[in-house]
Amino acid sequence: MHSFIFFVYFCTMQRHNELIYHIVALVTVAIWGSTFISTKMLIMNGLSPAQIFTLRFLMAYVLLLLVSHNRWHADSIRDELIMAALGVTGGSAYFLTENYALVYSTATNVSLIVCSCPLFATLLFCLFFKTVKLTARQWTGALLAFLGMIAVVLNGQFVLHLSPLGDSLAFAACMCWVAYSLLMKLVTGHYSSAFITRKVFFYGLITMIPYYLIIPTFPTTDLLLRPQVLYNLLFLGCVASMLCFLTWTWVMGKMGAMRATNYVYVNPVTTIIFAVWILGEKITPYFLLGTVCILAGLYLSNHKQEYS
Repeated sequence: MHSFIFFVYFCTMQRHNELIYHIVALVTVAIWGSTFISTKMLIMNGLSPAQIFTLRFLMAYVLLLLVSHNRWHADSIRDELIMAALGVTGGSAYFLTENYALVYSTATNVSLIVCSCPLFATLLFCLFFKTVKLTARQWTGALLAFLGMIAVVLNGQFVLHLSPLGDSLAFAACMCWVAYSLLMKLVTGHYSSAFITRKVFFYGLITMIPYYLIIPTFPTTDLLLRPQVLYNLLFLGCVASMLCFLTWTWVMGKMGAMRATNYVYVNPVTTIIFAVWILGEKITPYFLLGTVCILAGLYLSNHKQEYS
């Protein structure tokens, strides 16, 4: 009798924990979806994509260093190199390629290409990790979420303007995040979320040094102290970078890197919601249909997973 009660309690707690993981993943991606608005406002005020990335990561690193500073190195040179690769793929290379893709291509093209990373991640996870096995139901869910993302991003405008340079940069950003997800699987469970996140910020900043050797520009103090600039930088640095990278690393460790990556499909949904709220844009039936497809796809692809 006692064993049965313990089993029921254990199953209940497992379901409760799973729900928490999904909620944290959803909230994290929702916040990231709003960063497009903040980044756009900062660019309109005269900051470059590289300057925005550097400032938000520098702020996040300093804040995280205040609460996590007991450990400085990974257990081995191999793991330290993986941390450096995480800083490049999830930091400097990702943000530079994505933000500069917006300079040469349309936001629609960039969103479609970058937000397709879960599909590429799924394919590569199955290729490189023998423990990753998906059922037909999970593949259906992944494709349904992918089609839903397309419907949301296009939002009824079925016209794409091809830009070889911009679209190539967007695809590079997509593959950077795929690589980030693959590499994260190798270190989550071995190190704390705070340590991994701090390493990502550190190596992301270090690998930006060559950029500033070529283009040595930085915003003035007067520009940084403008209320609109300051508030958006604080949001990007404290919330979207320090807090969200921390929760995302934690979620990837709990749910598995591939399950968490599927939530990237929600990113354009939250972007449009914030655009409606802040910029007064309109919600269309395509957005609603796409959102339903994404949520249904996530449910199917995350149901009874056979991978970790």
